[in-house]
Amino acid sequence: MSIFGSMKTAVSGMSAQANRLSTVSDNIANANTTGYKAVSTSFSSLVLPSSSGNYNSGGVQTSVRQAISQQGDISYTTSEYDLAISGDGFFIVEGADGTPVLTRAGDFSVDSDGNLVNSAGYTLMGYSYDSGVPAVVVNGFDGLVPVNVAQSGLSAIASTSAYFSGNLNSEATVVADTTTLPSANTSAVTDDTQKMSLVAYDSLGATVQYDYYFTKTGVTTDASGAVTGSTWEVAVYRNADAATGGTTSFPYSSSAVSVATLSFDANGQLTSATDTDIVDPVTAKTITMDYSDFTQLASDFSATGSADGQAASSVSSVSIDTDGVVSVSYANGTTKALYQIPLANVASPDNLTLLSGNVYTANGQSGVTVTGFPQTNGLGSIQSGALESSNVDLAGELTEMIEAQRSYTANSKVFQTGSDIMDVLVNLKR
Repeated sequence: MSIFGSMKTAVSGMSAQANRLSTVSDNIANANTTGYKAVSTSFSSLVLPSSSGNYNSGGVQTSVRQAISQQGDISYTTSEYDLAISGDGFFIVEGADGTPVLTRAGDFSVDSDGNLVNSAGYTLMGYSYDSGVPAVVVNGFDGLVPVNVAQSGLSAIASTSAYFSGNLNSEATVVADTTTLPSANTSAVTDDTQKMSLVAYDSLGATVQYDYYFTKTGVTTDASGAVTGSTWEVAVYRNADAATGGTTSFPYSSSAVSVATLSFDANGQLTSATDTDIVDPVTAKTITMDYSDFTQLASDFSATGSADGQAASSVSSVSIDTDGVVSVSYANGTTKALYQIPLANVASPDNLTLLSGNVYTANGQSGVTVTGFPQTNGLGSIQSGALESSNVDLAGELTEMIEAQRSYTANSKVFQTGSDIMDVLVNLKR
């Protein structure tokens, strides 16, 4: 047995306990760091070859383990920009160097440019709705832009689509004189013509009201006289062009902006709808109409509808839902989606590489980064107005500290004993 060997073993033991104490001190220091994940020290023996009558002491070596996959407690705050992930996944953030990294630290606030930035200075990334509903890039970070919530002034959106749904009474009388059809724009319509109005918006956010007239124009029958189908005319006019001073809106000062034909089968189901688009010569806008949910049954006329777009209105608030959709609410009660925040994950989160600022990068051991929207493909949900606390257990860390101290002291005694034996051997020479 080598005395020097036992002393070296004691040194490796002290070094291992020093590493253990380092992880404990890091955990305690970051006990209140948002989204921080505890680290711990694992020990493994180092054995040297020995003969049957002579034992050579080896030592101990350490490795650091991260509890990244362990969920921290969720605590609620008063800021809608504080975000917590409930479940698996990481926010994708970007540092000053423009490199995307991962984090669970969702303590975001608005910087001078309107971007959401956390306390470590990393900017939250998301997909913009500027080109329509975003699609996620599953194997990379392409298409991500900083999430910017600086929305000031007024905003208006022109209408591009609208819909009507309801029921047309199958017992309505077929119009006998085509000169009384609303599309003729000559006189008052028949009693069986039904009128509804719908409000849309132009590019300046001004309201444009359209009047819709539904009139039964024909019935088809088979050889036995059974009804096999019916047709209806839908004529649409600008309400601003309606006649005034009389008992009817006809004649309008301009022709119809849309004259559509709806065809129904013997069961009252819509089979076709032609020329449904509204082409407004005043606003220079085309509105795509959808009548697909209309039926023709033996019941009173009923209809409901709406148009997209938005009147000129100021922003009143910003909200983030559990799917990561960032929306603004306007003073008139309408909302608009701006961004959708994705989440990213890897096969082995505990093997991610930890960097300063409580962020992570993928490596060969963790696996490649896979991106998706919250609550899809096993990813968690986003909670606004909440933060994920550190998963450090202070009581456990204090216990670890005491154990590390005791073990370090015991190893130092082994080293001191070996040193004393060496002194005895040196004194034998004197």
